[in-house]
Amino acid sequence: MAGSTYGTIFKITTWGESHGKALGVVIDGCPAGLPLEERDIQRYLDRRKPGTSSITTTRREEDAVEILSGVFEGRTTGTPISLMVRNTAQISRDYSDIASYYRPGHADYTYDEKYGFRDYRGGGRSSGRETVGRVAAGAVACKILEQLGVQVWAYTRSIGPIEADMDKFDRAVCLSTPTAMPEREADAAAVEYLEKAKGETDSVGGCMECMVSGLPAGIGDPVFEKLDANLAKAIMSIGAVKAVEIGDGCKVACRKGSENNDAFRIEDGKVVKTTNHAGGILGGISDGDRVVVRAYVKPTPSIFLGQSTVNQSGEEIEVHIKGRHDPIIVPRAVVVMESMTALTVLDAMLVNMASRLEYMVDFYQK
Repeated sequence: MAGSTYGTIFKITTWGESHGKALGVVIDGCPAGLPLEERDIQRYLDRRKPGTSSITTTRREEDAVEILSGVFEGRTTGTPISLMVRNTAQISRDYSDIASYYRPGHADYTYDEKYGFRDYRGGGRSSGRETVGRVAAGAVACKILEQLGVQVWAYTRSIGPIEADMDKFDRAVCLSTPTAMPEREADAAAVEYLEKAKGETDSVGGCMECMVSGLPAGIGDPVFEKLDANLAKAIMSIGAVKAVEIGDGCKVACRKGSENNDAFRIEDGKVVKTTNHAGGILGGISDGDRVVVRAYVKPTPSIFLGQSTVNQSGEEIEVHIKGRHDPIIVPRAVVVMESMTALTVLDAMLVNMASRLEYMVDFYQK
């Protein structure tokens, strides 16, 4: 299988399946000397692990991370870092019927068409559980970015018709609400909406948003390696994401240039913008303003209502899916979006170190 590796200099390869013995990631290109312990990574994994509230799957996994290589005496050595999380609560028998038919909204049919074979236990590599490795790697990337004065944080912008009031935005609240929403009134309304959908054995979609602050101007490239293009690819690679926006996104299609252009001015001797419709990226390169990325997530495809499909014998049938599933993907996917954003931004910053001769001269002639 191709496509399990992401990045140019800070490069990650995820491995493992939803119902295999373990999942994990190998990180290559991490600089030596970064203080790193398992607890640094665990706090990110705890944000995506299942079984933490009434609006997540009942599958309970500790998702305890183990550092297998690349760290000695609490610091990275510059060699590949291997991180592993063992599966401990998989119930593969819940998926035994799936071997004979294709679940609507899932990758069952496309996997069969591509490989002629698939791991039907929870979706194998197409399962949301694959993101364990992404989040573990993202935690390392975020720790490096913090040393560079760059912060990345994501949250739930909306669930179904319930949207957070951004005038009441509180970053700390995102980490304490079950929906990962940044304000409590919207969280309460969203939980009520989700409980109703759950009672109807249905699922819900939503929108998550990620911001990057402290990113200097000049990060990214102007053609195929645009920062916004790479962010879109990284976030679109998260299962269930169906659309990505940068800045004001789709709204710009209804504006005039005079309304959409961000004017420049000088503040404290630096070039700044008066607005940020562009979302912190111009011509594929960061402009020094806050980067804003939005992702739209479809409803969880595994629902307990009867659905029409076909089996491998070519017969049309109706199915009732079994197993343990989230009524919504968004709250647990927020930290995945945060991780993929951090991985993309860090990799772009490392690539940028060779963009000017003066950078190399400053480094090597000190």
